Amino acid sequence: MARVRLDEIDRQILKDLQANGRITNVELAERAGISAPPCLRRVRGLEAEGYIRGYHADLAPDKLGFEVIFFALVGLESQAQERLKAFERLVQDWPEVRECHMVRGGGDFLLKLLAHNTAHENELTQKITSAKDVIRVTTFPVIRTSKAEPGIPLDEAPAEAAET
Repeated sequence: MARVRLDEIDRQILKDLQANGRITNVELAERAGISAPPCLRRVRGLEAEGYIRGYHADLAPDKLGFEVIFFALVGLESQAQERLKAFERLVQDWPEVRECHMVRGGGDFLLKLLAHNTAHENELTQKITSAKDVIRVTTFPVIRTSKAEPGIPLDEAPAEAAET
């Protein structure tokens, strides 16, 4: 199912799946105003085209023993592509690193990490600091999270962003 642009039905399907990944196809179709078989075809098409990257459960870190969330701004000695890629490959294997973003200004990477406690946070910080090519690490422990909204603000997405 090749699309040039997402239509309102596609956007509604994406919005509903983002809000509730366990919604039944029948309910999804009803909410989108179409019958179940074409709804399922649309969902499969959206998956195949990469609009839907996957489905997951949103777990509570503190309930699972991760009491500390922190960010680390990491500066490397060199911004040569091979060194940047090497750092990205390195942190891929660290399960506590939940996000790794290459950034501009003040550092090269921003990491989001989970730790069991402050001692574990310190261990992880030391692990980052001692990694090859790392010359600077600034950590930002999270005190409180007032908003953690997963997904994409679909109502705010420009229509032309959906062009392929």
